[in-house]
Amino acid sequence: MNESIRSSRIALITDSTCDVPQELIDQYGILMVPHYVIWGDEQFLDRVNLQPVDFYQRIETDPVRPTSSQATSQAFTEKYNQAITNGAQEIVVITISSAMSGAFQAARSAAEMIKIPVHVVDSKGPTMSEGWQVLAAARVREQGGSSQEMLAKVEQVRLTLVQVVGMDGMDFLSKGGKIGDAAKWISSALQIKPVVTINHISGKVEPVGLARTYKNMVEMLYNTFFKRINTAKPMHIAVLHGNVLSEAETLARRIQEEFSPLELILNITGPVLGINTGPRALALCGYTE
Repeated sequence: MNESIRSSRIALITDSTCDVPQELIDQYGILMVPHYVIWGDEQFLDRVNLQPVDFYQRIETDPVRPTSSQATSQAFTEKYNQAITNGAQEIVVITISSAMSGAFQAARSAAEMIKIPVHVVDSKGPTMSEGWQVLAAARVREQGGSSQEMLAKVEQVRLTLVQVVGMDGMDFLSKGGKIGDAAKWISSALQIKPVVTINHISGKVEPVGLARTYKNMVEMLYNTFFKRINTAKPMHIAVLHGNVLSEAETLARRIQEEFSPLELILNITGPVLGINTGPRALALCGYTE
């Protein structure tokens, strides 16, 4: 962590669904509030004592299906107090979409108990939709920007965000509870491979289409994403995967060769979101300058 961030008066906090790679979390001094994964009689903290690779390996063999529970107001309060102890005089918080989780409301409720200004932002998305907004805020802060400049940049990024997700089947999507308007597909055969997008105004999942093979799903994912993002502008793109690193790397190489984005991040999707998308899922998420 560089010294300007260490001494910053503005703390930046997010939740564990943001899927920002750990090295960037550390680099920018971002504080993270974990959600919970409940697996039978066990309870885990997302990305703390349940890491993504372990999660995906277990979910493919364990007959018990895990569920998730949002971070509590108390957890946010504890993180706010940690930030204050570290010298923060102001806090910016960015959470997963309020249409998918109660984390935004929990963060706001906790903010009412804190004596310094706390700005809570609904990212209107999950995974790197949230993560790109967090990184944008972090980079403004690193340059010495104010909280208002951080918030303005976050909103600017959100307006150009595109996120498309392809899954290996309907099973996890239909049971995960964050299905949104894609619910109409539940009666379809579970072998069908759905592709969905995130509406960054409503914060909900919307259906794109259904593919019959994994290869066709990847093509639908790729084509949908690049039709919706403005490829004429400098792009920041993330490739996310449900423990299929080789497929994600192939996708990343293809993107690099065809589009040469300004920034390209590759990361594994965390457990809380993996409950909904399942193993072998792929996602593209990005925004333009």
